[in-house]
Amino acid sequence: MAGVLAKVRTGFAERVTTEVLKQLLEDLLEDRVLNEGEKDSILEENMSRADRARALIASVKRKGDDASEKMMGRLQQRDPTLYFELIIKQGHNTQ
Repeated sequence: MAGVLAKVRTGFAERVTTEVLKQLLEDLLEDRVLNEGEKDSILEENMSRADRARALIASVKRKGDDASEKMMGRLQQRDPTLYFELIIKQGHNTQ
């Protein structure tokens, strides 16, 4: 699953909205994938939306398949259209 995140990184960074990005950060904090410091670091150290998206992917990817799976599940809930575009349409299998 971490490999899937690596493959969709560019598309995610280009297409995710600021609103969905912030929701994902909150979701992953709730899921204990990220801690408060990691969330704050992603928001404060990266000025652009795309940089924040890339930082989120990098942080979650480092945490392995379980964390990556949680992020993709949350993305599917928050933005089903983007999930479809990144995963289904581009042929990246999450299984």
